[in-house]
Amino acid sequence: MEQLKGACIIGQSGGPTAVINASAQGVIQTALASGQITKVYGAAHGIKGVLGDQLYDMGQEDPAELDLMKFTPSSALGSCRYKLADPDVDDTDYQRILEIFKKYDVRYFFYNGGNDSMDTCNKISKYMQKVGYPCNIMGVPKTIDNDLSGTDHCPGYASAAKYIATSCMELYQDARVYDTGMVCIVEIMGRHAGWLAGAAALASWAGSGPDLVYLPEVDFDMDKFLADVKKVYEAQGNCLVAVSEGIHYADGTFVSEAKTSATDGFGHAQLGGLAAMLADVVKKEMGVKVRGIELSLLQRCGAHLASKTDVDEAYAVGKAAVEAAVSGQTDYMVGLDCTRDASGYHCQTKLVPLTEAANTERKVPLEWINAEGNGVKQEFIDYALPLIQGEMDRPLENGMPRFAKLKKVLAK
Repeated sequence: MEQLKGACIIGQSGGPTAVINASAQGVIQTALASGQITKVYGAAHGIKGVLGDQLYDMGQEDPAELDLMKFTPSSALGSCRYKLADPDVDDTDYQRILEIFKKYDVRYFFYNGGNDSMDTCNKISKYMQKVGYPCNIMGVPKTIDNDLSGTDHCPGYASAAKYIATSCMELYQDARVYDTGMVCIVEIMGRHAGWLAGAAALASWAGSGPDLVYLPEVDFDMDKFLADVKKVYEAQGNCLVAVSEGIHYADGTFVSEAKTSATDGFGHAQLGGLAAMLADVVKKEMGVKVRGIELSLLQRCGAHLASKTDVDEAYAVGKAAVEAAVSGQTDYMVGLDCTRDASGYHCQTKLVPLTEAANTERKVPLEWINAEGNGVKQEFIDYALPLIQGEMDRPLENGMPRFAKLKKVLAK
């Protein structure tokens, strides 16, 4: 372990969350207070900002504005989806990163993101070790998908889960207002892991939520789906369904007809339109009133429903990343180690090797999904419920949220 003295860079990557800025705040404020770190730079749009020499001098920011980051959704520094090549195949980007690190005397690098971001962090870490450039590198986890390995859960998930559960409770009330029945299908994010769709069951547990929940961990069968919906509708006169965007047939193909040739920067097909597609199928089959609702980006930017537990833990992982790096640790992601027992919920940070965290998806355990494949068991509720606790005392101006306004002064 090597204690270094020099500048640091913090970058944000991948899809934003309601609390990703709380993690960045944890990194920035802890780094600014550290005697080991001489300058704190924010990368404009993640690793692209490093490659393009677009770094913000975070020491120029108003401390009061930095304090507001925990209430501000999305990625304050800007995000990207950029996949670094294998350095053994093409090390052009890595040479450029090393050039920038040397230019600004960067000895600490923090990357805040999900699976692909941890892959980027891991590659840079291994490259710097290979070329012998001393730089302590730490991954700071973020993803509403909650699918990073090595951690109990991911900062960002709880607030999205709270938004989804709350919205489903509200939809439940609205969908039952008329004397005529309706089938309402809610599409929730989640490509391969059903943590977000499963969160809709928190609303059902609270007494007003989806009757049926479909996760991508189990194969989808359209005939069985229609039978499930008919059974609920005939019994209740209404049916509320939550579906993960990534539900797929037994052959692995996505149910969503909106799967197109368009992909993100990592080659993942863009999904969407599933709720409308399923609503059309139900309408043709059952001839009842149907509404398809896609929560889309709202579930990841709803800071007004952020879980205080989530915000506090997001800040904690950013703070822990700096403390670990300054103490000489490198090549890790900060994870969360949690217990849920008779004494309540307890959570602390831990260090996970970047190699373990990178590009490995953690899915909902099959034993937490019911035998019919259309709902989750109490084990899921017990897991997720402690994470959504607490409310943020958000600053408002004229009844509207007051978000951080960063000056973003470019470093020279």
